[in-house]
Amino acid sequence: MPGTRKLGRSTDHRLAMLRAMVTFLLENGKIETTLARAKEVRSLAEKMITLGKETDLHSKRQIYSFITKEAVSKKVIDELGPKYKEVSGGYTRIYKIGPRRGDAAEMAIIELI
Repeated sequence: MPGTRKLGRSTDHRLAMLRAMVTFLLENGKIETTLARAKEVRSLAEKMITLGKETDLHSKRQIYSFITKEAVSKKVIDELGPKYKEVSGGYTRIYKIGPRRGDAAEMAIIELI
């Protein structure tokens, strides 16, 4: 698993949260979250897009096992993989948007380029 941030959660909770956030990012193209979570989501989302660039069965099964919605998995394989075929990384961008009002956590927007 990329990164060493625990994000204040148990392992199962953290993995489920990150899977859901990656799925939402790949579905909508953009999410707003804390900076630490955005950095973790970036590495996992870029790994999924890199797997989508490959056309073998093993890569497809890895995508289907990680992404929680079948339609989003198909989108990664059919649209995002070919779109980024010539790009060798850096499929996402993170913008810092300042502190959150309630607890002053650093907020960020992560989006697909």
